[in-house]
Amino acid sequence: MSDKDLLQRYTAGEEEAFQELVHRYKDSVYGFLRRFLSRPDLVEDVFQETFMQLFVSRDTFDVSRPLRPWLFTIAANKAKDALRRMQRNESANLGSMFDSEEHSIEDVLNTLDYDTHAPYDDLIRDETATSVKRVIARMPAKLREIILLAYFHKFSYAEISKILRIPVGTVKSRLHTAVGRFAEDWETAAMCETRN
Repeated sequence: MSDKDLLQRYTAGEEEAFQELVHRYKDSVYGFLRRFLSRPDLVEDVFQETFMQLFVSRDTFDVSRPLRPWLFTIAANKAKDALRRMQRNESANLGSMFDSEEHSIEDVLNTLDYDTHAPYDDLIRDETATSVKRVIARMPAKLREIILLAYFHKFSYAEISKILRIPVGTVKSRLHTAVGRFAEDWETAAMCETRN
């Protein structure tokens, strides 16, 4: 059954349709929030708030529009609200793009999705994934969310534009800045590990 069918059934009062929507999107929304917020205590609360918003917004659904971008818009807004409440504003430090001989930026950002079965490779991948998470967690919220939406959830520029309610040009510019910041922070983290 399509999202549209489930939404129509839910707006007609069928609670099972809502449960199916939650089941369909819970893992991707939770993963997005976990990476975006980097705080388990906030993730659980925002996750529940996101689906509660979906639950109570039954009468405002526009079933002609796709659910996934709308749901991620809710999650992103709730996450930003939670961060504001926690007053965890971080300063932005614009970085420059890098091109490592060992890893390209694409390799690094896609590490978490990489699948291999060799134990040594798994260890390296897990260590790199942990480092990627650490670097992303330290980024300012605006840059962190754009990287997560683009690289981890594979939204297009147009979809990100709708989710964040910013022009496509701003999406491209912010993503470029985010990748540059990530690259700079990644290099800094690598240099620190080399010294230790």
